[in-house]
Amino acid sequence: MSKAFTRESDDAPEQPLQRPLTPLPPGVKNYITPRGERRLREEMERLLQVERPQAAALPDVDAAKSQTQSIDQRIVALEQSLRTAEVVPPSAPPWEQVRFGATVTVRDPSGVETRYRIVGVDETDLDRDWVSWRSPLAKALLNARLGQGVRFQTPAGEQELEITAIAYE
Repeated sequence: MSKAFTRESDDAPEQPLQRPLTPLPPGVKNYITPRGERRLREEMERLLQVERPQAAALPDVDAAKSQTQSIDQRIVALEQSLRTAEVVPPSAPPWEQVRFGATVTVRDPSGVETRYRIVGVDETDLDRDWVSWRSPLAKALLNARLGQGVRFQTPAGEQELEITAIAYE
């Protein structure tokens, strides 16, 4: 393709996309685990103390401005999330009922076991099986008891899971 049909910015190295914090509907509490709050505060501190000064010191003025704006947007999002966060401490033993912050082991009808951790929307990490407390799975699991079967709707249809273990950090 001719250079006439590309933008100069196409030659620039791609910046990794930052996962935006999930906005909650008005009136919905922004629950977060103590560990999640700590991780967000550490990220904000790293952005303020390390990444923003490094970006501002870039020799290319346009690159410095672009990176600084991106970092500033993330800082604003983190500040908003932390300002509205309601830290929920782990439940006290005995752990016979699923509550926010629980790591729940479930077994599907074919016998396959999976562990899910119920966390705040800003902590959701599907690669680690950390699901938002607002997800259909978490809604089905919350308040259920050890040994109980729960049903929830997936895009593929209704699924049933049995709770085999409940733990908290």
